[in-house]
Amino acid sequence: MVATSNLNSKNSTCISELIHQGFHYSNITDFDYWDYVVPEPNLNEMVFEERTCQTLVKMLENCLSSSKQTKLHCSKVLVPEKLTKRIAQDVLRLSSTEPCGLRGCVIYVHLEIGNVCKKLDQIVYDPSIVPTFELTLVFKQDCCSWPSFRDFFTRACFASGCRRTLILSPGFRLIKRKLYSLIGTVIEEC
Repeated sequence: MVATSNLNSKNSTCISELIHQGFHYSNITDFDYWDYVVPEPNLNEMVFEERTCQTLVKMLENCLSSSKQTKLHCSKVLVPEKLTKRIAQDVLRLSSTEPCGLRGCVIYVHLEIGNVCKKLDQIVYDPSIVPTFELTLVFKQDCCSWPSFRDFFTRACFASGCRRTLILSPGFRLIKRKLYSLIGTVIEEC
């Protein structure tokens, strides 16, 4: 901000008029004003939350990867871009009101194929803490996308069902269930 002598004389005239009208003048500079109005962002907290989110994303991706051969019986799982990050952010949001936060959470991961819901795995962020709430994450299979020509060819040529590709939908369900609540079980669905 650049101040000239013209502006300073106008400001002092304006200030003296305000003092005569009963207003009190306090000498606050522009920097002082913003120190009081805008709180300083806590960078440590933002970095910690981003790291926690990335750790949770890795845990979700590992869960899908390990379930690929054992429970899903497929060779590839295609996940929409940023789906696991959106899920991790929702998990962090739902755990922010809990006494132990994410550390007191157990996440049960399921996959909905048609009308059948298949249990894939469970994720425990901190096994040393007794869980205070549960989250049930339900991935959905994308039924609207066309199978690739290669996937169709491998299904026709090879009889084993272990060569198919599973495509996940960008939609998901996340259900929260509090375990130790005075008002009983609380279920929130995202």
